[in-house]
Amino acid sequence: MDISVVVPVYGCKAALRELYERLTVTLGKLVDTYEIILVNDKCPQNSWEVIEKICEEDVHVVGIEMARNFGQIQAITAGLDYSSGDWVVVMDCDLQDRPEEIVNLYNKALEGYDAVFARRKNRKDSFLKVFVSKMFYKVYNFASGGNYDPAICNFSICKRIVIDNYCKMRELHRAYVIYIKWLGFNQTAIDVEHDERKEGKSSYNFKRRMKMAGEILTSQSDKLLKLTVGVGFIITLASLIAILGIIIQHFTVHVPAGWSSMLATVCLMGGLTIMCIGVVGIYVGNIFMQSKERPLYVVRNVLNGTKYDKNN
Repeated sequence: MDISVVVPVYGCKAALRELYERLTVTLGKLVDTYEIILVNDKCPQNSWEVIEKICEEDVHVVGIEMARNFGQIQAITAGLDYSSGDWVVVMDCDLQDRPEEIVNLYNKALEGYDAVFARRKNRKDSFLKVFVSKMFYKVYNFASGGNYDPAICNFSICKRIVIDNYCKMRELHRAYVIYIKWLGFNQTAIDVEHDERKEGKSSYNFKRRMKMAGEILTSQSDKLLKLTVGVGFIITLASLIAILGIIIQHFTVHVPAGWSSMLATVCLMGGLTIMCIGVVGIYVGNIFMQSKERPLYVVRNVLNGTKYDKNN
């Protein structure tokens, strides 16, 4: 198999037929053998019925139905586990990623790269979505010590050795681009055109993005723990200086006792203590969830594909 294309499917039923047709034309001209893996992440629009029809028409299409909604990254992981191509493309199903850009990604990879990412030129997303993405990567870059470009998306092509090593990592909280970049290898990015979403709106609302950002930050970096230690040290130092000042005032200047400052100090210290305990609790919770060693996903049905028997 020359190329596998992995597409997580959720909330874009109307785009699937056009996506399949454009992928078929593009891949048919580009390589001799290919497969299109459509992973239905329990789409509420019942996209599975469209995937079933496409699989009946074309053996190049592999349909994977998840037992429930596990999330985009888990759906991508399932598709990667089932893929067999020498090169693997990951893209979204809403046609914001142009299938025709696969040609440019593939040709760039043939120059000697193991992974080529698409950098979205003139991104067709809402201001809030772009802003939140930029803010998240600024925080993540600080926490991880990395340098990640918010314009780079999941749309990419990777060599089989890269995908195999990605699939070996079975952490519960996952991020495709971040993990691929962490692996190393010979990587680059190229500018691609970014289209409007075919239908509906992204399921990644502000609340969900913040939740995902928190999970990734606390599962990939320990700088938050170190930051709480630093904050605690600064507060302790400031408290010692304040105590020294109070002692000096006691012997030099008569200052009436006040409950307001005492109450404010107690509340401040109590809040900071609870915050620090909460940060530690999040890390402990991540360890607890990971120690269960549950599968990342559960597959209900597979069409036109061989059963994947690796322990998920």
